[in-house]
Amino acid sequence: MNIDFKSYEPKWQKKWETANVFGAEDNSSKPKFYGLVEFPYPSGAGMHVGHIKAYAGLEAVSRKRRMEGYNVLFPIGFDAFGLPAENYAIKTNTHPRVVTDKNIAHFTEQMKRVGFSFDWNRVIDTTDEDYYKWTQWIFLKMFENGLVFRDKTMVNYCPSCKVVLSNEDSQGGKCDICHSDIVQKSKEVWYLRITRYADKLLEGLEEVDYPENIKAQQKNWIGRSEGAFVNFGISGNDEKIKVYTTRPDTLFGVTFLVIAPEHPLIEKCASMIKNMDAVNAYKDECAKKSEFERTQLNKDKTGVKLEGLTAVNPVNGEEVPVFIADYVMVGYGTGAIMAVPAHDQRDYDFAKKFGIDIREVILGGDISKEAYAGDGEMVNSGFLNGYNNKKDSIKRMIEELEKNGTGEAAVQYKMKEWAFNRQRYWGEPIPIVHCPSCGMVAVPYEELPLRLPDVENFQPGEDGQSPLAKIDSFVNCKCPKCGGDAKRETDTMPQWAGSSWYFLRYIDPHNDKALADPEKLKYWMPVDWYNGGMEHVTRHMIYSRFWHHFLYDIGAVPTFEPYKKRSAQGLILGPDGSKMSKSKGNVVDPLEIVDRFGADTLRTYVLFMGEYSAAIPWSDSSLRGCKRFLDRVANLSESVQDAPVSGLESKLHKTIKKVSDDIEKMKYNTAIAALMTFMNDAEAEGSIGKEQYLTMLKLLCPFAPHLCEEIWESFGGEGFISVAQWPSYDEAKLVDDEVAIAVQVNGKLKATVNVPTDCEESVAVEAAKADEKVAAAIEGKNIIKTIYRANKILSFVVK
Repeated sequence: MNIDFKSYEPKWQKKWETANVFGAEDNSSKPKFYGLVEFPYPSGAGMHVGHIKAYAGLEAVSRKRRMEGYNVLFPIGFDAFGLPAENYAIKTNTHPRVVTDKNIAHFTEQMKRVGFSFDWNRVIDTTDEDYYKWTQWIFLKMFENGLVFRDKTMVNYCPSCKVVLSNEDSQGGKCDICHSDIVQKSKEVWYLRITRYADKLLEGLEEVDYPENIKAQQKNWIGRSEGAFVNFGISGNDEKIKVYTTRPDTLFGVTFLVIAPEHPLIEKCASMIKNMDAVNAYKDECAKKSEFERTQLNKDKTGVKLEGLTAVNPVNGEEVPVFIADYVMVGYGTGAIMAVPAHDQRDYDFAKKFGIDIREVILGGDISKEAYAGDGEMVNSGFLNGYNNKKDSIKRMIEELEKNGTGEAAVQYKMKEWAFNRQRYWGEPIPIVHCPSCGMVAVPYEELPLRLPDVENFQPGEDGQSPLAKIDSFVNCKCPKCGGDAKRETDTMPQWAGSSWYFLRYIDPHNDKALADPEKLKYWMPVDWYNGGMEHVTRHMIYSRFWHHFLYDIGAVPTFEPYKKRSAQGLILGPDGSKMSKSKGNVVDPLEIVDRFGADTLRTYVLFMGEYSAAIPWSDSSLRGCKRFLDRVANLSESVQDAPVSGLESKLHKTIKKVSDDIEKMKYNTAIAALMTFMNDAEAEGSIGKEQYLTMLKLLCPFAPHLCEEIWESFGGEGFISVAQWPSYDEAKLVDDEVAIAVQVNGKLKATVNVPTDCEESVAVEAAKADEKVAAAIEGKNIIKTIYRANKILSFVVK
């Protein structure tokens, strides 16, 4: 038959769209399936083959679900606010709106040319006013419920992007966007109180189907720990230094304290500190370092002793020196730590450098060489001496602290409050007004969306101010509360805002009365299966789970968790085995592959190339192999006969089971391999029955739908094969009619013969004796014993 993909692929894409084949039906009586992929950031470079692999996995599952009779929601949209579009706009002097619209159009064309079965009626764009109206609505609900606040702190500032970044957006001391070194800057910023939801985020992990490595990453990111707050007094002063420790049982081993260079105690006790010049010089030096540089474990230990100031250990009254050091951060815990150098290696190294006592309180190591962090008997520890169980000694110490009013049991989290702002133009305006009389006042809900003003100059300010601060008509306003003169907030939200709830808007994307209709939310939520990159399993997923938990608490959504199941795809590496990048010249353009080999070949290859969760290098030869396979599928149409071919029946039912099971397990490569094996069997038979052929096409449809639709139509198939009934297998036909068994003579293998499955011993013996090699081995000999295991082995003992 004609297998010109350049004609039939656009044909079927148009037919699918015209007939709305992939449109989801709200509140259907059918069982529902909500499959979600991470929506793309529409960059100027367009989609890469990594996008194709990311979407092709759940695309196959979603297509199978439709054929199984499910009402499927498989949506797509665009996460289009943020720095990349704005930086490109500044570089080219083009408005971000123009840049974004152009990029979205390009991405849409690419995705349609690959034939993804998205519901194009539900496309969302986070930069659309009708969308970000509800992003602002959620923000105001959080503000109303005490989850939004402002605070002055040291922030990560990118001098190149001229923007404040969260810790997660500046990992390794580099800006996520431009990869420049970040610096520390003091600034008042917006925060969301995500730590209030830390325990709920941990609890929710117990009820979802996420791979264990994803759960572990989220737990580590949240970083819940149990310990105690301990108050150290200041000798000759009423001030206290509050520390948090997970090992309060080691308090008798404290020989110094370390506080952050920015700790407010320094200013409060400045009159007591005799070396303030050295302290201030060190503080200035620390301000130039990124948080990453300051907290590196293997860096040289630096610090300054606060001369004239000593802390008092609450358990023994001992005075210990206080240092400032860059590895203690004011935003982590209490900004102060108690140092037990005998049992913490970083404290040990610091003590060795500064000549501080090292006091052993747990037996088990050799502290003359290094710190000992294991368990053992408590010594030099007053009332804890003789304890040898960490749990018991911690409990006893906390009892003592609480009895004396010098400490208490506590829980802390590694996760910090979410820094929630950008000093840039291309983002959701924060709907808050600053009034000199009323303070921070929310923009009334009925005035949402607070629109981003259309401006010509969107260059960022040199002083860390948003470009919106230069627009008087935007900034100057009336207070919604008292009617007096006020000023609007000029920071915008980070890109994470729009992606923290987008899966909800797909359910009801055109609703102007609510973020989504409650009945539709009840029908579609939770997301049944969410697939994306491993790089987003902490930041994005935890942020979106936090927003969803909050919306659940206020009754806006019907489920506690947003995602029932999560999976992740591996990277597609360049042909050279390294990560694809323009600089290396190893990037593969998906549209070039579509033009040369067709969309079905690209779709099939990205799922056949290897294990879905693994990083696999691109291979042109394997790509061509997939094209040859699809050509053979088309050519097999010439060998179709009306009656089924008996030799293919069992093999076909095994293939149905294999492909069905493997798609559910995301073992797409072995599912496609099973279809290739069946193809070989059909070619070896020389013919295939019509129903057998059409069944094979149904199994292939989730991977190569255009070709399957074309052949289906040519054979008079009713409607679209994309919604034809998924094949079922007959258990009885999974059993082979024949089985190969080994035949031994006096323990030596002589032949392998085919016999009927589960046959009697006499039948197997007759088949074995008919084999030439077996006959020669027993000729002229007496068979004194026969050992037979059905379907496995027949053994003759002869004399």
